[in-house]
Amino acid sequence: MEPMNEASQTTKPQRRYYGLSNIREFFLEFFRREKNFGLFIAAGFLAVGGTYEYASVARWIGFAFAAYAAVANDSIQTIGTFIASNRQQKWWVLWLFIGGIFLATVTYSFITNSGDVSYGRLQSKGFDYTPTEFSFLQVAAPLCLLILTRLRMPVSTTFLLLTSFATSVGSIGNVLAKSLVGYAVAFGVAMLVWLLLSKFFERWFVGEASPGWRVAQWVTSGILWSVWIMQDAANIAVYLPRQLQLIEFIAFALIVFIGLGLLLRSGGERIQEIVDEKSSVIDVRPATIIDLVYTIILYYFKAVSQIPMSTTWVFLGLLGGREVAMSLRGSTQRNWWQAFKLMGRDALGASIGLLISLLIAYFVNPAFRKTLWGQI
Repeated sequence: MEPMNEASQTTKPQRRYYGLSNIREFFLEFFRREKNFGLFIAAGFLAVGGTYEYASVARWIGFAFAAYAAVANDSIQTIGTFIASNRQQKWWVLWLFIGGIFLATVTYSFITNSGDVSYGRLQSKGFDYTPTEFSFLQVAAPLCLLILTRLRMPVSTTFLLLTSFATSVGSIGNVLAKSLVGYAVAFGVAMLVWLLLSKFFERWFVGEASPGWRVAQWVTSGILWSVWIMQDAANIAVYLPRQLQLIEFIAFALIVFIGLGLLLRSGGERIQEIVDEKSSVIDVRPATIIDLVYTIILYYFKAVSQIPMSTTWVFLGLLGGREVAMSLRGSTQRNWWQAFKLMGRDALGASIGLLISLLIAYFVNPAFRKTLWGQI
């Protein structure tokens, strides 16, 4: 008998089949690793179960969860590059800066729009009525968002939170159409900017950044954050009255302000890794350019109409177009295929979030079901 060689001793890896048992194992392993997070989520579901039938309490429970969940998930698009390029700063300095801008932005809307903190987004048809009763899933939707955020899925908070309260399919269709147009515009603008200028950036952004770049980044990040609030404050205020009284506004502002502190103290949620893995975002100079381009795009869509939109889809289009353009120009170690795969993975996560949000809207929103089937 011939002796067995090294190759023959090597056992073939067993093929892994993915099914319901594997999905169950994945989530069990996830919650084993995230024990404290799992306990928080379990306590949250219990709190929702005990309060969702009492509208005056449920609206504030839902809002409190939504306030942290929405900002945590959307932090990748607004303050994600800011966090990534300012890790040497004390967290409370970043908190006072970001939190101060939030307070100034919502206070302006509250004063000039008769108690509305959404800059008119919640006055759009289909979202203009204050909810007077809640279902369990409507209040628990932000907890689902927190789970998806911890799983690093860039979910659209606009779809996941707002669709649960939409009174017509048409209003959701308008939001979806505007968001997809936003994705395409952001992708095209990013491709154009970085195809034309990435080689220039590569030669220009060498050595240590001057102090002026740090100032420029804080200014652009602050403006971007303010414009994002104008677009997405509706996602968290949807639980609350459309015109807040002064005491309600103070509670609204303080809850979000404290949530921002918790987020910045932790250095951003797990979803921050989506920004950290992109090419050249730690350097303050590329981060500033990204924020500037994104601010211009968001402000344009804010001026076009008051229909809410998914800023997550716009940001993913921007990052995707930039990554593909840099790969085509040879300004990154990734080839064009790897860049497209990275873009596709992010878009897949957002698409899964969209599907989940539409399912939640279907099961918890009677008006949505009726208009979907043509009953009203």
